[in-house]
Amino acid sequence: MKLVILALCASLLGTAVAQAQAPAPDAAQNASREAMRQACSDDMSKLCSGKTGREMGQCMRANTEKLTPACKDAMGKMRPSTPPSTPPQ
Repeated sequence: MKLVILALCASLLGTAVAQAQAPAPDAAQNASREAMRQACSDDMSKLCSGKTGREMGQCMRANTEKLTPACKDAMGKMRPSTPPSTPPQ
């Protein structure tokens, strides 16, 4: 029983550490998102109407060739919200 409790505590601690390491969006990232929303608002409504969140992002990337130059430029300046994952060693 003690082993089960110890394993559970270790698992919870690992989860808490992983969540604490997730970077919070900074001011520059928020500014680039807002600039992208403004530059792409017409494209979003025309090409991806009814989609939100992740689906909206996927739709916009799927329609890159149809985006206005201003929207393409704004999307190109977006920083990724999470760092690229590294393969396990």
